[in-house]
Amino acid sequence: MKEIKNISRSRAQESSAAIERLYITMRHLFNRGFYKPMGVSGDTLREALLALRPEIYGSIAEEKVELNGLLYVIERLPIGIEECRYINLTSDEGYSKSHFKAIIPPKRRRNCYRIDEEQMNVEITRGRSDIYDILTHLTFIFIESHKIKDRVLIDDEGRISRDWQKLEQAALQPKKLTQIEKEKAISHAANVLGRTFAEVIDIYNAFGTAEKPDRFLHVIYWLGKLAIEEVIDNNKRTITFSPILRERLGHHIHGEIWANTIKEVLNQNNLLGRPIHIISANMHSVMNSIFAHGVLASKYKGKSEYQIYEDLSASGNKDLRAKVEELALKSGMISLLDQSGTNIDVQIFDTAKIDWSKTGFPKANLGKEKPVIIVMDYAFGEQAYETIDELLKPYKKGSNQLFLNVESVSIMGKAGILQGGKGDIMIPNAHINEGTADNYPFENELTAKLFEGNDIPVFAGPMVTVLGTSLQNKDLLKFFHESTWGAIGLEMEGAYYQKAIQSASKIRKSINPNVKVRYAYYASDNPLETGSTLASGGLGTTGVKPTYLITIKILEQIFNIK
Repeated sequence: MKEIKNISRSRAQESSAAIERLYITMRHLFNRGFYKPMGVSGDTLREALLALRPEIYGSIAEEKVELNGLLYVIERLPIGIEECRYINLTSDEGYSKSHFKAIIPPKRRRNCYRIDEEQMNVEITRGRSDIYDILTHLTFIFIESHKIKDRVLIDDEGRISRDWQKLEQAALQPKKLTQIEKEKAISHAANVLGRTFAEVIDIYNAFGTAEKPDRFLHVIYWLGKLAIEEVIDNNKRTITFSPILRERLGHHIHGEIWANTIKEVLNQNNLLGRPIHIISANMHSVMNSIFAHGVLASKYKGKSEYQIYEDLSASGNKDLRAKVEELALKSGMISLLDQSGTNIDVQIFDTAKIDWSKTGFPKANLGKEKPVIIVMDYAFGEQAYETIDELLKPYKKGSNQLFLNVESVSIMGKAGILQGGKGDIMIPNAHINEGTADNYPFENELTAKLFEGNDIPVFAGPMVTVLGTSLQNKDLLKFFHESTWGAIGLEMEGAYYQKAIQSASKIRKSINPNVKVRYAYYASDNPLETGSTLASGGLGTTGVKPTYLITIKILEQIFNIK
C-alpha cells in the first residue's frame, strides 16, 4: 500500500515539475520573441506536455490521433489556423480599424485576424493566462499533426500513402460531399489517424460549420500537410510575439480602461455613493432571476420554478429572452458591452428603480440606501486579478478620489470537481494557487447548508486555482484531492480574485476591510473520471439548476431575505 502511495506521489511530483517546465519555457520563449514549435526551440514544450499527458488531451502520448482533444482545441482557436504557417500573438494594435475581419473562435472570446494565406494574428488582451492557453493548445495540435505525418509518409523521399492522396482529394473538394463520398473519405481518414471508422464518424459532424460541413477533413488535411512540409522542405511553422505585446503585458492597460468605464457610468447616473455589490457571473442568470417572473410567471404557473430558466437557456428562445431583457432595461438595468478589449461585458442594476412586487424577490429588504449591483462576465485566469484590482480602486474625479462603498464581492462560475459529477455544487473555503506558495483562506458567506434539500450534491473545502485547465492530469489532481490538501475542485480565477480583494481591503484600504465574499461553483467536468473531462462535451440543461440556485442564494443575501 505504501509503495502504491509512493508511486502515486512520484507521478504527481513529475506532473508538477512538467507544469513548472512548461511555464518557465513559455515565459522564456515570450521574452525571446519567437520560436518554432516543432523545431529545437519547441523541444522543451513538447517534451513537458508529453510527460504531463493532460486528461483533456487524451491519447496525446500514443500513436493514434486524439480526436476529442482536437475538437476541444479547434473550438478555441480561430477557424483557418490549421492552414497557417505563421502565428503572430499581438496586443490590441488597431486591426479592428482595418479591412481585416475579426475571427472569433466559437468557444473562446478573442479577436483573431487572417493576414494572408500563411499568417494568423491572435490578439491577447486577457493577460498571461491567454498566452499559456494558446501555446498549450498549439503545441498539442502540432504534436498531433506530426502523428498524421508519421502515418502518411512512406519513405524519406516524400512519397505518401494512398489513403492520404484520397483524403487530400476529398478535403480540397469545394462542394459538400455526398454521403457515399463522405464515408469513403472517412475510411481513408481513419487509417491516417489510427482510429476506427466508427470513432471518426461519431465526431465528424462536431467539427463542421454551416459553411464547411466537411471541415473535419479540411483540418486533418492541413495539419498533416504542414507537418509533411516541415520534414520534407524544412519549412517550419513559427510562432511570434509582437514587440507591443511584450511591452504591454502585465500593465493592466485593458483592465484599467474597463474599470474606469464602469465608474464613469456609475458617476453619470449618481450611483457612486451607494452601496455596491459586485457579482462575477454570466450575463443572464442575475437578470433572469430578478425579472423573468415578472414577464413569464403566469405562463409557468404550477410548473417547476427552474422550468422558466431552462426555457430561457434554450437556443431557440431568443424572443423570450428579449422580453426579460426589455423589462430589465426599463427597470434600471444598464448594459455595458465591452469596448476595452477585456471581452468582459457588464450589467449595472439600480435596485431603487425596480418594482419588487413584479420580480422573483417580492420580499427584498433593501433599507434606505438602495444598493447597486454590478454583474461582470467571466474573467479568464490572471485577468481576474487585473479587472477586480482596477475596479476596487478609488474613482478619480479631478483632484479628488472617491472610494467605492463595496459591501460584497460574489463569484459564481464553472469548475472541475474532484468528487461527484457534472452539475454538482462546490463551496470553497480557501484557494490554493497551483505552482506558487500563495494560499488564500477566507470566510465564505455561502455555506453547504444553504444548498441542502435541492437534490444537488454539495461539497465544501479548499479548491485549487490551476495555471490552466488543459494542463491537469489525474496524478496531480489525485494528490491535491487525497492528500492533506483535501481539494474538492479546480478552477482558474479564484486565487486571483481573492488576491485583489485582500489587497484592496486589508492593505490599500480602498474598500471596506470587512467586505463580504461569496464563492460557489457548479461542476462542468470531473477530470478524475474517464469520459468526464471538458473534452467530453458541455453540460446542456444539467447546468441550469445549479447556475440559478447559486445565483438566487447570492441575491437572497444581498436582498436580506431570510
